[in-house]
Amino acid sequence: MRIVVDQARCQGHTLCALGAPDLFELSEEDGHARPAVDAVPVGLRDAARQAELACPEQAITVSEGTVNEEN
Repeated sequence: MRIVVDQARCQGHTLCALGAPDLFELSEEDGHARPAVDAVPVGLRDAARQAELACPEQAITVSEGTVNEEN
């Protein structure tokens, strides 16, 4: 499972990092999020899905594949 954050849509609400701090890093400049991991650990999959649902801009996509599987 992996996380993609659409930087064009992210507005820096930071809700993803509040709910799943191990999965997201925030820019110090504008609060925009980016994934902190290449692959979501099994124990954090529910948190990743919750972050996707919580994003008011729908900038987060959680997919079942990994980086290598999608290339």
